[in-house]
Amino acid sequence: MLTAHKIKILQSLDRKKFRQKYNLFLVEGNKTIREIPNSRYKIHEIFSVNPDELGFKNVSASQITPNELKKISFLQHPKDSVAVCVLNEEENSIETPIRLVLDGIQDPGNLGTIIRLADWFGIEEIACSEDTVDFYNPKVIQASMGSFLRVNIIYRNISEFLQDSSSEIIGTDMDGENFYHTEFPEKFNLVLGNEGNGIRFETEKLLTKKITIPRFGKSQATESLNVSMAAGIILGEIFSGRK
Repeated sequence: MLTAHKIKILQSLDRKKFRQKYNLFLVEGNKTIREIPNSRYKIHEIFSVNPDELGFKNVSASQITPNELKKISFLQHPKDSVAVCVLNEEENSIETPIRLVLDGIQDPGNLGTIIRLADWFGIEEIACSEDTVDFYNPKVIQASMGSFLRVNIIYRNISEFLQDSSSEIIGTDMDGENFYHTEFPEKFNLVLGNEGNGIRFETEKLLTKKITIPRFGKSQATESLNVSMAAGIILGEIFSGRK
């Protein structure tokens, strides 16, 4: 039942401290919600304007009105259902040939898109600095389009994490070598920096190689690429030569 008290709790889950307080986060949209039972996440409860459309046999959903959906949704135009899920305990790092390392990414849309890119290219883990935006943020979950269910996302002290890594550490930098001419090893960490400041100095000192995406256009109006856009270009080039 969707009581006024429960609505207030669900509305508070757009903030990290309340997600941690209640140990819950929201997932919106039938398409993504249908994938949750096959993932490592547990559904606490579901609210839907049409529970039958979800097609669940062993997971019940409470029916709500479109107006109630608007009250608990973080979307401008709410879809069909909202699943309240349980936060997972901190994940352990896993062995993976290519790992994305995010150093201070702040924009939820960027993180969600990077998670989606990792899923698309089969990258199994993203290591985030402790000040990177929380991936349980509703905007991150929405931008990932369900890919957060399939990518291992961990938060670490990045300097310590990279120092313990046996893989090469390649980072993006405006002064790096042309990445189109770079030979990438089979196993490496790809470091992407903060939207405004790039990779912090402590992390930069650990890089074994710096790469950049060369500018081909003549205009100087575009100073840099969006970090998620840059990630897509780099990963596309890396995997173009791999089977």
